[in-house]
Amino acid sequence: MASPSSLTPPPVPPELHVTNRETLLNSLRRHLSESSRPLYGFVLLQGGEEQNRYDTDHTELFRQESYFAYLFGVREPGFYGAIDIATGKSVLFAPRLPAEYAVWLGEIEPLSYFKERYMVSMVHYTDEIATVLHDEYKGSGKPVLFLLHGINTDSDLFSKPAEFQGIDKFDTDLTTLHPVLSECRVIKSDPELALIQFANDISSEAHVEVMRKIRVGMYEYQLESMFLHHTYMYGGCRHCSYTCICATGDNSAVLHYGHAAAPNDRILEDGDLALLDMGAEYNFYGSDITCSYPVNGKFTPDQALIYNAVLDAHNAVISTMKPGVSWLGMHKLAEKVILESLKRGRILVGNVDDMMVKRLGAVFMPHGLGHLLGIDTHDTGGYPKGTERSKEPGLKSLRTTRELQEGMVITVEPGCYFIDALLVPAMGNSNTTKFFNHEAVSRFKGFGGVRIESDVLVMANGCKNMTNVPREISEIEAVMAGAPWPLDK
Repeated sequence: MASPSSLTPPPVPPELHVTNRETLLNSLRRHLSESSRPLYGFVLLQGGEEQNRYDTDHTELFRQESYFAYLFGVREPGFYGAIDIATGKSVLFAPRLPAEYAVWLGEIEPLSYFKERYMVSMVHYTDEIATVLHDEYKGSGKPVLFLLHGINTDSDLFSKPAEFQGIDKFDTDLTTLHPVLSECRVIKSDPELALIQFANDISSEAHVEVMRKIRVGMYEYQLESMFLHHTYMYGGCRHCSYTCICATGDNSAVLHYGHAAAPNDRILEDGDLALLDMGAEYNFYGSDITCSYPVNGKFTPDQALIYNAVLDAHNAVISTMKPGVSWLGMHKLAEKVILESLKRGRILVGNVDDMMVKRLGAVFMPHGLGHLLGIDTHDTGGYPKGTERSKEPGLKSLRTTRELQEGMVITVEPGCYFIDALLVPAMGNSNTTKFFNHEAVSRFKGFGGVRIESDVLVMANGCKNMTNVPREISEIEAVMAGAPWPLDK
């Protein structure tokens, strides 16, 4: 029996994180030189710690802290990592494990194992941090530690600066590292792109597999299960980039459906539209893909109308993307294409430019067009220091408003949803009620929504769509009826 996958998990190049450390070192040295500051001191990051479930002895599956993963690639918990700004040497500090570790959790690896595996200059134990860094320091006065401390503009949470016994013997800088390191992560290297591409390849394949197997009468969580099984079984992806959104019927208008209070547990009904937002993570690097299609395999005229409105927006953005293009402009382009489609479908009436002024697009697409993608699903660098979010509806939800740069990976995910919490106020508002064909809108009550999401690499003269799933209605219906993907020419 043929395997349902044509993919094999690729080896992770050991030089990947060496390159990332060099990128940071060059950027930090340049920043310090421009600030007339000496090129001495250490970057010091604390890796993630294993977490127990509340007060139990159940240890949750560990996933490394993202900045630490970027620089060192370490899979194990409890590590620290340092980079000597003067010499470029990299140092890992491993936890000193008790002898009984070997009984319950496996062989205790020697320090030489981590030195070779993670291609660092040296490895010591975490209880030696203060001594080792003082011995390595070649400058005058107290050594300076550049610690990671800054706000994540997607979560409004702060990164955790490293803490260790003896830190009082050092000077600490809490402001320099975070913006420099965040910016390093914005532009992806070729080895990073290879991992993101594989995450896209296996996730695309899994989406097609779900598309083929979806049936009326299933539970939403069965769709999630099929996706997770495929990406883990054939792609070695133990982690998902985020909690899967498997929304059908009116659940597809719940933007972050799938959380604990809405746990992908509805039964699929004939006539439902499914919105499946799922992406696997491979060696820390993620994917983020959304497919929307009817559960029964055939689009109704209304489903086709909304789907093609979103697809036209998706395609218009991708055909326009290139370095120097404003992401804010791309969001507005997507809104305008969707509004024009809704007007052609007689759901809206009036002048589309006037609708744009009144921010009517945010009623149907309240989220941002997309976000940077990498080690985090919503990757760092969306709002560099000194930039501010818009306060206008829809635009305030943009996760970045930057100009595109070669080497960025960004999601393109326009959507059109019928959300009562937004539609009812807009239809009753004296400034916007005139744009609605109220009778036509009422036909879409309980419709849910459509989102189409691809992961796109910005290239020198345009962009490359890294996602490969059926998008045209004819393609989706053919694959759901049993045709191979890609379709035979």
